Amino acid sequence: MSEENDKPVDAADEPAAPEEPRPVEGAAPPERVTVPEGMESVLPEDAPQILLPLFEGPLDLLLYLIKREKIDIHDIPIAPITRQYMDYLAVMQELNLDVAGEFMVMAATLIHIKSKMLVPIEPTEAEGEEEYVDPREELVRRLLEFQRYKDAAGVLHQQAQIRAATWTRPDTVLPTFDDAGEEMLEAGLYDLIAAFKELLERRKALIAHDVESEGPPVEQRMEELLATIREGESLEFLELFASLETKAEMIVTFLALLELIRLKRVRVYQRGMFGPIRVFRPVGPPAEGALPTAP
Repeated sequence: MSEENDKPVDAADEPAAPEEPRPVEGAAPPERVTVPEGMESVLPEDAPQILLPLFEGPLDLLLYLIKREKIDIHDIPIAPITRQYMDYLAVMQELNLDVAGEFMVMAATLIHIKSKMLVPIEPTEAEGEEEYVDPREELVRRLLEFQRYKDAAGVLHQQAQIRAATWTRPDTVLPTFDDAGEEMLEAGLYDLIAAFKELLERRKALIAHDVESEGPPVEQRMEELLATIREGESLEFLELFASLETKAEMIVTFLALLELIRLKRVRVYQRGMFGPIRVFRPVGPPAEGALPTAP
């Protein structure tokens, strides 16, 4: 999400992007990830699809899961990572996020690797007569390459921010963080999706049997969120959903929050990596102008 919130680095300064996910021979990409029971989408069929920022692709999601679970990238447990990846895709589809194409190719790749690892090792390979090739080897290589690319792009982005802060006067002033002695990090898209996924799972028993109608328009909910978070103040992410009773309302609220972040009307931070998320409303004029109006 930080790539959306800050001034982008010049394209000429950015490192070359790593290769895109590609289909695996013998593994057809699934058309749709099955949404778990009780988490079916309540959005209308004509709801607009939300495009993901540059870095928020399948490799970024895998790296997020690996770091979150403190997994050795050179020894990835494919079965649990595949299950978690598919769970996240189900939630993203429910939110009408753009998870087609390369996300489905990666899903097929993980399933293919998982199936190959279930095949017993040939006796010739076990005896050392033939070199054993780990089915995860190519995936690990691509993840390491992507991590290096992200690290390099992050350094360039930080340098651009320093230059901008040196020679320009910011249009807005971010609210002061409360002094708790912890580092505040800007939260990314997958941090938000993880928090929302946990929220849905905790309240699943309450909403699973609820016959829901569509939630309020996203534009209306954006106005309500801005009225809730005053300039220069912040709220815990979960507080935005505390008074909501239906899943439709929660989904619309989450989409409204994503749109406010895109418009730079709010910013999201967390206490340390994977910590609780707070939503801040900057002081000053909005960076992207007026909110969209409901039709």
